[in-house]
Amino acid sequence: MLESCLRPPLAAEITLQPVRRHGVDAAIFFSDIVVPLRLAGVDVDIQPGVGPVMDQPYRTASDVARLVERELTDDALEPIREAVALTVAGLTELSGSGPEAHTVPLIGFGGAPFTLAAYLVEGRPSRDHLAARTLMHAEPDTWRRLVEWTADLTGEFLRAQVLAGASAVQLFDSWAGSLSLTDYTEHVAAASTRALGHVADLGVPGIHFGTGTGHLLAAMRDVLRDAGMAHPTVGVDYRTPLDEAVAILGPDVPVQGNIDPALLAAPWPVLEAHVRDVVARGRTAPGHVVNLGHGVPPETDPTVLTRVVELVHSL
Repeated sequence: MLESCLRPPLAAEITLQPVRRHGVDAAIFFSDIVVPLRLAGVDVDIQPGVGPVMDQPYRTASDVARLVERELTDDALEPIREAVALTVAGLTELSGSGPEAHTVPLIGFGGAPFTLAAYLVEGRPSRDHLAARTLMHAEPDTWRRLVEWTADLTGEFLRAQVLAGASAVQLFDSWAGSLSLTDYTEHVAAASTRALGHVADLGVPGIHFGTGTGHLLAAMRDVLRDAGMAHPTVGVDYRTPLDEAVAILGPDVPVQGNIDPALLAAPWPVLEAHVRDVVARGRTAPGHVVNLGHGVPPETDPTVLTRVVELVHSL
């Protein structure tokens, strides 16, 4: 997985394939949340059936002090810039020519500071992130150093993508749903704002997505606004109906989401009714990026994805 992310021609090809096959309206850069850690010299591997595993858990002040001495150098980001440039060139070729032709945009990708920090503290994936949540309360100064460091890694990672041609960015907080609203606002939000601050001056739209974050939607919106992002857009997972999310976010915030990935394996009439319902609820927002409410399950029949895209385009 990590090798694929760091081989520019391969990363570009993987990014382009869904656009070619399914006719989606945008590409999202193929990467992984832990790629910036690897580029900064952290020994991390993605183990099959497990996920990202660190060389050690980073749970003490001395652990974090050693960690934050590492830097994400400009040279280390070169494979990312090259992959984005190759992808944008490929998207331009796919766009064709003529008066109605337009280049399919590329959305840059980065992991939010909390999710990166949670992986580092736990050492591997965790269901409840007890060690990370303990650290933020037991040693708040150590926690702050850690999330400010991961924020800068992600910010530099996103900035490299935009400067190489990405048209928007998405900050992906896989594990923020494990936090209370108070913990998020007091110990996490400022770091996410700091990460997005690295690209705010570039004027690209920003999308902020998390899983299990229905109780954090307004706070995630505020992160985008506090960072000064253009067109702040909030991703909503499959647990919260979009019209309910819009009522929380306000009438001026676009949304992204939120087709339930489980329904991709349901009979077509069931899935079709669900997609139509998602699109109808999304019309209550000023803009709606139709997407899944989390990732594509590996066993999904790709022809179903094509059919979903065609249905959405027909609407």
